[in-house]
Amino acid sequence: MGLQRGVCVIGAGMTRFHHKIHKDKSGRELFVEAALEAMESVDKGIERKDIQALFVGYFTPSLYEHQGHIGPLVTDWMGLTPITGWRTETACASSIAAFMTGVLAIASGWYDVVMVGGVEKMTALPTEGVTDALSVAADDDYEIPAGATFPGLYALLAQAYFKKYNMTWEDLQAIPIKNHHNGALNPKAQFQEEIMDIAKRIGQREGVTFKDPLDFLKSKYNRVIAWPLRLFDCCPISDGAAVAILAAEDVAKKFTDTPIRVAGIGFGTDTLALHDRISLTSFASAVFASRQAYKMAGIEPKDVDVVEVHDCFSIAEVIATEDLGLFERGEGLKAAVEGRTALDGDRPVNPSGGLKCKGHPVGATGAAMIHELWKQLRGEAGKRQIPDAEIGLAHNVGGTGASCGVVILRR
Repeated sequence: MGLQRGVCVIGAGMTRFHHKIHKDKSGRELFVEAALEAMESVDKGIERKDIQALFVGYFTPSLYEHQGHIGPLVTDWMGLTPITGWRTETACASSIAAFMTGVLAIASGWYDVVMVGGVEKMTALPTEGVTDALSVAADDDYEIPAGATFPGLYALLAQAYFKKYNMTWEDLQAIPIKNHHNGALNPKAQFQEEIMDIAKRIGQREGVTFKDPLDFLKSKYNRVIAWPLRLFDCCPISDGAAVAILAAEDVAKKFTDTPIRVAGIGFGTDTLALHDRISLTSFASAVFASRQAYKMAGIEPKDVDVVEVHDCFSIAEVIATEDLGLFERGEGLKAAVEGRTALDGDRPVNPSGGLKCKGHPVGATGAAMIHELWKQLRGEAGKRQIPDAEIGLAHNVGGTGASCGVVILRR
């Protein structure tokens, strides 16, 4: 079943994601920065009076900023009161939920133009505080008391995948190597260095030499976080915001001659705790959500030209590509090793650098994926542009896959 009314993305903007440069900014200020860029990106211009509702994803504002009631707060700071403004929360998938809320609000006929986005101000807490804040997306009865953190939980997934498909940690390093290459081409990314650039910088400081990226990644400078995952397998702590502006298809031409159409959406859930899962190498939520989205869009996985997936840890990218049907079970990591998911591969994945290098201010991540796809489908992604990209897919997971949203956009 499709949308009863067509919906298009007419503008998108985001701050740079980073762990230092936004220290003196609040979450509300970050959202406004991204929103103003989104408004400026609308080809024929847009005014605040054109926006009829605002939906914002923010995972844990009460823990990071001791602030709730985010919907009216950012609506006020955007000068948009008294329009509808509310917050959505589905852990790391909070802003893909905001995006879908906006899509459904327009498709229902409720509104013609809405603003959607997400934000997270993570550096307001020290690392241990961030770890605690993120942990509320796991099961507080069955996982957290056992000492489980998200690096530990995803490490279990990596162990299960390696054992089931006879792969290794060395194979997995194709993911961070690729994503650092892509992030180096993205001016919005937190990390804009190739692995070997980092290796050379550390080598000069420490008086050591690394022969290739894997040599560096196997060194003590890439410490184990939760076996088998090491530091460069993990996304960073980030601050940032991303925003998109949506319009009904029948009014989009007022704002742009190049609207990007929402072709399909889907959202699924799974058990919160891993011990109840049928499989540790697949997220049922992602499989369900992607099937919904493909059916609505009337396409198959082979039709997708560019993909942004939720690689909070390197193993998550592998599982995502298989859940989305881009590769057969057990073939996702092999495909990455073979270079098939690189910018010049036949299935480019995470041209933005992914969460690993672009950064992961959790509430902003889904909206940032929409921003990347909007750029790609308009041919405006610069050095990381996928040639002739017509169909893009965003896959945004909450926690260890207890929730997942999939969006398909079409030029």
